[in-house]
Amino acid sequence: MDIRAILMGLSFGLLWSSAFASTRVIVLDAPPLTALVIRFLISAVLGVILARAMGQNWKLSRAEWRMVIIFGLCQNALYLGLNWVAMQWVEASAASIIASMLPLLVAAAGWVFYGEKLRPIAIIGLLVGFAGVALIMGSRISDGLDPMGVIMCLIAVVALTVATLVLRGAGGGRNVLMMVALQMLVGSVALLPLAVAFESWSDIQWSWTLVWAFIYTVLGPGLLATFIWFRLVSRIGATRAATFHFLTPFLGVSIAAAFLGERFGPTDLIGALVVAAGILMVQLSKVQGRASG
Repeated sequence: MDIRAILMGLSFGLLWSSAFASTRVIVLDAPPLTALVIRFLISAVLGVILARAMGQNWKLSRAEWRMVIIFGLCQNALYLGLNWVAMQWVEASAASIIASMLPLLVAAAGWVFYGEKLRPIAIIGLLVGFAGVALIMGSRISDGLDPMGVIMCLIAVVALTVATLVLRGAGGGRNVLMMVALQMLVGSVALLPLAVAFESWSDIQWSWTLVWAFIYTVLGPGLLATFIWFRLVSRIGATRAATFHFLTPFLGVSIAAAFLGERFGPTDLIGALVVAAGILMVQLSKVQGRASG
């Protein structure tokens, strides 16, 4: 892995982790589903324009449309929809810890349901990672963290785990950016009826903080992080690129503490580092497995 790939991975990890803090700012001042519908629509339009400029088109194969629809529903509508609603009551740092379980859940589900072999370091990594999550969430819940919000975040990450397992190995071909944009459009369309039925524009508390948080979320974690991710995958492969997810627990908690003043006590620090270590062990095991294979 060269220095450019490392810098790309670090940039992706920073952008991806920062989304929880900016989302928390948005959902405290605006209806979450309405904000998501607008975010997805803007991202989709910008993505389609950029993809067309790069020579990509929406003439996708049946498998590619299947990927667009499943990920659009599971990742955008279910995962982000539930997360954004839950983050009205759940701190950004807690949401980031729950979301960081994705690589652990994917590895565990592959082991349990698909009979995939895990190297000893991966099994230890799973135990370490889940122990770190339990440490942080146990402390937060005892301090009054909203249980329903936690349940919604857990359902969200399980939905994304299912989508990841269903679509493992699916590639975007030459129309990757177009597919990402169309996934955003699927999410926007799916959430629109719920936003209209249960939310109102009058609930928006307009401020420059809200506007800048929204712009950053659309352009940073939304488009730029996705672009960096696919460039990183094309450079070093999906398995090695996924190793950078180990940054999410620590960075998610740190950014929420720095910009939102959320708690970052000794238990949070230790728990975040333990989760990060578990994720890193699982991902390094996959890298070693590919190398030896």
